[in-house]
Amino acid sequence: MALQEELKIQGDYFFRNRSLLPLIFLGIGLAVLINTEYNDIESPETWFSEIYEYICLAVALFGLLIRVKTVGHTPKNTSGRNREEGQLADELNTTGIYSLVRHPLYVGNFFMWLGVAMLTENTWFIIAFIFFYVIYYERIMYAEESFLRNKFGNLYLDWAKDVPAFIPSFKHYARATYPFSIKKVLKQEKNGLCAVFLIFWLFDMIGETIEEGSFVIEFNFWFYAAIISTFIYLVLKIMKKRKMLDEQNR
Repeated sequence: MALQEELKIQGDYFFRNRSLLPLIFLGIGLAVLINTEYNDIESPETWFSEIYEYICLAVALFGLLIRVKTVGHTPKNTSGRNREEGQLADELNTTGIYSLVRHPLYVGNFFMWLGVAMLTENTWFIIAFIFFYVIYYERIMYAEESFLRNKFGNLYLDWAKDVPAFIPSFKHYARATYPFSIKKVLKQEKNGLCAVFLIFWLFDMIGETIEEGSFVIEFNFWFYAAIISTFIYLVLKIMKKRKMLDEQNR
């Protein structure tokens, strides 16, 4: 099989199963954290270490903000979480953040998971995550772009010629065609905020449990943030089910 076809097949497979990456990454990250805590190989406590978790959170929320900005300006049946249906695009997004970078959602995902990787405080794990992320999503982007090229032809090629795939460029910025839709963001990105705070609380709880030598739940910022974000997620889930977040063509 030619490499081009092989990359396309791998990309389609990874696209359909891209929810597996976070689970695998999370499991390995927790294992690295546990090893770090058990072997007491953390850096000495300093003012920087006291705020380090919040720096990690800022990185993760920056990634979520990129996703919010992207999704909020897109029309129906684009930039979705579709998996079973495979690739889906009723029209080609070329304005707004899509005039800066061709795959802004994957840029957002990168920063969200980079924030989590940083929680391990393990430099080699962070480097390994970046390397694996590039390999994994490179194939997904290849398959996605192959689909868009076949569907939109020269319209896609003209846009892709001036817009980089992953590292943004501001040379050809064009204002977003569609106005920002908070309802679409709440409907489509409700998982993100909840996932971030639940994962950060999980890392914090496991770290404290290992340090104390027994199961510990501290009623701290991470605990309350996880509770509140989960409550918000459940409310939005109900609102979505009742179609309270639906908008025409969004």
